[in-house]
Amino acid sequence: MPDFLAFNTFFQGPPGTRVIIRGEFLGTKATDLLGLKICGFDCLLSAEWVSPNKIIARTGPAKGIGDIIVTTRSGGEGISAVQFRALGHHETIGPLKESAVWIDEAPSQNFAWGRRTLVQSGLTPDDPLGLSTEGNEKKNVENLRELFPNASGDLSQENFSPALFLLENHSSTTFADLKAGLNYLNRKVESQKEGQLSFLKSNAGSVIEQLDTLMSIKEKLQADQSQYGTQPLNVLEQEIQSSIKESENIFTDVLLRKEKADSTRAVLLALSRHKFLFCLPNTVEKRALAGEYDMVVNDYARAKSRFGKTEIPIFRKVMEEVDQRILQIRRQLHENVIKMPQSVEQQRKLIKALISLEVQQQTGTSINDKLRNIDPAWDAIDARAKYMEKTFKQTFEQFAGKDAQGGEKSKNRDLTQPPNRVLFCEELCEIAAAQLPDLWRLGQMYFTGELRGPNDPRPGDFKRMVLNAIEKYCVYLKVAICATDAEARSLRQSVGFVWPISHSSHDIFKSWLPQCLRYTRITYATLISLDLPSPALDIVQKFIDETRLQCFSNIFEKATQKCSKLGENELWEMGVEDFPGATLLPQRMEELLIETLDEAQQSCINPEIREGNLMETESDGQREVSLRLQKFLLCFCDVIQELAFESHKEEIPTHNVSQLLGYPNNQQNSTLTSGRFPSFSSSTAVTWEQRMLCCLANCAYCNKSFFHRVGKLFERYGYPLSSLAIETARYSVNKLFSNILDAYVEHKGDPLVGTIEPSMYLGAFQWDAEMNIGQLRPYAHECCDNLVAVYSEIYTISPALLRPILEPIVLTISEELARLMSCVQQFSPTGAVQANVDIRLLREALRLYTNDTGRNYFMEALEAINPPLSSEQIKKADEILDQVKERMKLQLMCFAVKEP
Repeated sequence: MPDFLAFNTFFQGPPGTRVIIRGEFLGTKATDLLGLKICGFDCLLSAEWVSPNKIIARTGPAKGIGDIIVTTRSGGEGISAVQFRALGHHETIGPLKESAVWIDEAPSQNFAWGRRTLVQSGLTPDDPLGLSTEGNEKKNVENLRELFPNASGDLSQENFSPALFLLENHSSTTFADLKAGLNYLNRKVESQKEGQLSFLKSNAGSVIEQLDTLMSIKEKLQADQSQYGTQPLNVLEQEIQSSIKESENIFTDVLLRKEKADSTRAVLLALSRHKFLFCLPNTVEKRALAGEYDMVVNDYARAKSRFGKTEIPIFRKVMEEVDQRILQIRRQLHENVIKMPQSVEQQRKLIKALISLEVQQQTGTSINDKLRNIDPAWDAIDARAKYMEKTFKQTFEQFAGKDAQGGEKSKNRDLTQPPNRVLFCEELCEIAAAQLPDLWRLGQMYFTGELRGPNDPRPGDFKRMVLNAIEKYCVYLKVAICATDAEARSLRQSVGFVWPISHSSHDIFKSWLPQCLRYTRITYATLISLDLPSPALDIVQKFIDETRLQCFSNIFEKATQKCSKLGENELWEMGVEDFPGATLLPQRMEELLIETLDEAQQSCINPEIREGNLMETESDGQREVSLRLQKFLLCFCDVIQELAFESHKEEIPTHNVSQLLGYPNNQQNSTLTSGRFPSFSSSTAVTWEQRMLCCLANCAYCNKSFFHRVGKLFERYGYPLSSLAIETARYSVNKLFSNILDAYVEHKGDPLVGTIEPSMYLGAFQWDAEMNIGQLRPYAHECCDNLVAVYSEIYTISPALLRPILEPIVLTISEELARLMSCVQQFSPTGAVQANVDIRLLREALRLYTNDTGRNYFMEALEAINPPLSSEQIKKADEILDQVKERMKLQLMCFAVKEP
């Protein structure tokens, strides 16, 4: 809310009074002013916004005492502590109205109120015809200039034209009304002529008083002439001249001798009394050489106070000599003031002495002072700012040159020693922390008046100087810590020199970046303690926030590199309680992530004094966190993929082949140990199939709960939940799960399905021939045994993978059976019963892992038996099926167990 006072000369006035409103929060710019009311009248159109602390306005046609109310967009509505008294309209006196006093007939200066004047001229009378102007639109004067080029319709002007007046004001008035108006005007003039006598009567006192004064003056003048004559002053002047001439003739010789004696005594007395003055030129020179400037100022001030305005020639000559010596001392002092480096206290001492001497010397001296317009304090500030910028540049060139010369030796350097770029950041921060406070303190002494000379201060120039110094400081740091050559080239225009960057040196520097951030924060804390303006601190804050974000990126980049190497030390240990088959690889990745988040929190994420929150909504920090987390999780997915496909390319997976065809089923014995968390024996190699199953379990575990836990871990550390990164990683791991699953199913299912047809027709078997029935065909036995082997391998690693893997294999088997049965032209009665038993057994054994499509294929296989089974055949098939189930009870129990 605005807080202000409003005042004019008397806190009251008629309409149009100029009112100055001073206060605080009166808006940041002219468009911020929304309303201004004085005594209830809206004065916004006449308001002139000057600054956030000052508004000038004119009062409107209000009357009485009222408040001044200001409304701004940023501060709201405020009421002044002083009320204003509006006096209303003054009585106006026209040119036809009688007055006993003199009226200034000069046209009054009306002020603009928007597009119209607020108050009409006080000399403007009412309509002289006494007619109403309602319904008469005033004609535009511009349209009538051609008819009346040198005339005016204003009654107060000398070139008044009645015709133009009537056209402007009574263009729609009838002729009868105009005649009536003429009669009214004639009556009014006659009445004024008849009233002259009454006017004199009403003002008779003033007239008589003026006549009495004139008669009194006349009587006094006549009395003086009768007493002293017509020229009394001439006689007095002659007598005075005669007296002067006579006195000179009498006392001339005596006065000359006395004057000579007095002059001699005065010179002797001056020589003994004013020894200080005659020795002063040499004294000030010796004390200036000794650095005793306070004594020089005191002695010179003492001499100026006693002899500055003397008219004695010898004293004036000595003072001129002293002024010349002081001028030389001032030149020497000015050179010492701008000479760097030196402390602020030393500069302060020299500036105060220089200002004191300058003020003393400018009083009552006529020497040619070329230093008169020089401001020593400002020159000292400018010299210190230039010296600091020069120091920045020299330091940069020094360390950058070392890096350029030692680039070839960088491979052999000690990695425990900080690089030159880190040493440069430390040195530059120390310089800024030491010299920026000195520059600011010197500026504060200047603007508070302690070191101000006769010239006006320049706060705008000083602000730009401080901002430029801080910007240079940040730019040099940016060049030193820039990540790529492209970033360095973009800053070349600001510095004029690029820090040589190599990939090896940059990788080394990344680990030292938090150290550079710490140096910068120390300097930033020093600048905050100086109470610098916000624009100056914001420059450093922005740089620190960018560096913090770069540190975060480097930390996560290093963690991503470590994550990519997790697969090199994979021991295939399974220890996840809620997801059997998953190895400790996700747990190792989680430990790496926790270590990374702890490091990021300690080094860059936690904000210190006057630092921004990198994790603000829709900020660069939040986007960087999401990007880095996404890369980290995707890298972990690549590790799983590498373990599944690329880690052991030299190992050729063995395919299951049919034992009925004369080739042994090369199933490797399981190397898994029994227990709650099965593990691989350290003395045996892990097969490719086992690695695939573990990788599938890891993918399923990550998708189900692990990636969600990673998101919760980020929230626990105060990071915003990056749903995009989590969902992207889940999509990637699901895709990887599908790829590994397809590879495993293809590896296991294709050989198994490929053995069905050869095994079915082994030994020139034909379905249309009569055969012995009562047991299962060998191809069906083999199919069940192969599936049991696959089931055992999967169940031992991760029972949760049974359905995802067995379901597509069973689907392929059912499709193959449907195809083979449809290719048989004719079944013998016994062959039809045997085919029915084989297909029904496989269907019932694999029912838990058969989807709708697989069930349809099994049904197609049964329906393909031609001719269809009779009731007796179906009964016989049921008996055989029960016998087979009893004999294969162990195998069928395996498939009957539901996965967890």
